[in-house]
Amino acid sequence: MEITASRVTLLPSPLDIASSLPSLLPEVGVDKPTLLIVDDEEGPRQSLRIVFKNEYNVFVASNGTEALSIARAQHIDVAVLDILMSGMSGVEVLKHLKEHDQSIEVVMLTAYETLETARQALRHGASDYLNKPFDIPTMRAAVSRAVEKHRAAIGFKKNAGQLLELRTLLEEQQLKEEIERTRGEIYASVLHDINSPLTVIYGFIDLINRAMRDATRVEGAELESMKDDLRSLNGQVGRCFEISRRYLRFLNREAVESSTSSVLQTLKDLRELLVRHPAAAGHTLLVHEPQAEITTRVNGTDFLQILLNLTINALQSSNTPHTVEVRAFLLEVPIDPSRFVDSPTERFINRSGFVSTPPLVGLVVSDTGPGISPENFQRVFSEQFTTKTPDQGTGLGLSIVKRLVQAVNGSIHLKSELGKGTKFTVFLPAS
Repeated sequence: MEITASRVTLLPSPLDIASSLPSLLPEVGVDKPTLLIVDDEEGPRQSLRIVFKNEYNVFVASNGTEALSIARAQHIDVAVLDILMSGMSGVEVLKHLKEHDQSIEVVMLTAYETLETARQALRHGASDYLNKPFDIPTMRAAVSRAVEKHRAAIGFKKNAGQLLELRTLLEEQQLKEEIERTRGEIYASVLHDINSPLTVIYGFIDLINRAMRDATRVEGAELESMKDDLRSLNGQVGRCFEISRRYLRFLNREAVESSTSSVLQTLKDLRELLVRHPAAAGHTLLVHEPQAEITTRVNGTDFLQILLNLTINALQSSNTPHTVEVRAFLLEVPIDPSRFVDSPTERFINRSGFVSTPPLVGLVVSDTGPGISPENFQRVFSEQFTTKTPDQGTGLGLSIVKRLVQAVNGSIHLKSELGKGTKFTVFLPAS
């Protein structure tokens, strides 16, 4: 069965929504997810109710005001919203629903898709959006995905063991799977990139579980600390989704939209993420904030991933306590790659692809570790090369940094001497 913006099949007898809101409330099943359908057209609204009535506790509303009244009266797991409605728009309803209950997942419907409406929907937390007309299997799949995402979000807060199991499965799959080379490299990169936020997520949940285990009441500073942890946790879950979307766009050969990110905010995020990271235990991490705001023309997730991979690599360079420093600076003059001469202790990456047009952002990640041995110096950016034990590294971190930097026409200067530590300097386009 196909639903269009102007014609539907299997129409039931119309209900008088405006005069009888209580009559729209179904008999709620204990084990069924709860679905709210909001559309100012009677046909699509009632047809979707029929489609989902056997699997969900379905509520319907003809406008945003009714939808919000239902959401305040009943627990809603997933909502299906038409973007273009008289009165309150679907995007406005989405915003209010998220303010009421952040865990509600929302699927947006539109017959007049624009890039801006898609951006607004995703910015306010939409799970998915579909174009009218759509077929029923597609709609069922979208709602099913939204339900699973809702359950996963709840599960993140309640079950740290599931996250640990997921992390273990990802690591095992990363090490064991043999797949076709091009896509295999992308899949391995996804697993590596997601592993970092999963590590942080697990750490935050473990802290929350410990705080709640013996507490009869949480308030004051402890409550504020827990709220901060939950905000960080939510940000890391968002990073997982963004990383997944980024690689899906790459696999589907979709153009990646250019964006910018704040160097100052990213360095703050880096410090917050690594405070509880196992790699930082026993070592000194110094993250120096720039004196003035600097903006780089690099996707925020990619920029943070570059910093995370370099910093974690530096922290793991030795089990002996050592210091890792991270700093950023702005360059107003071009860099001449010819002044960097490759030698047994220095390398310049992406010499031919580097666009040295100012302004540029310089990122320095240095450590006082043991340095890189001569036999390994030329191999550090090779995929799957690592000197770490299997439980510490996969050999993908620096190869991912190299790929992300080359993608924005940046460059990397590496200098390392035995007994004197290692220094990575990354040059990226500034805004």
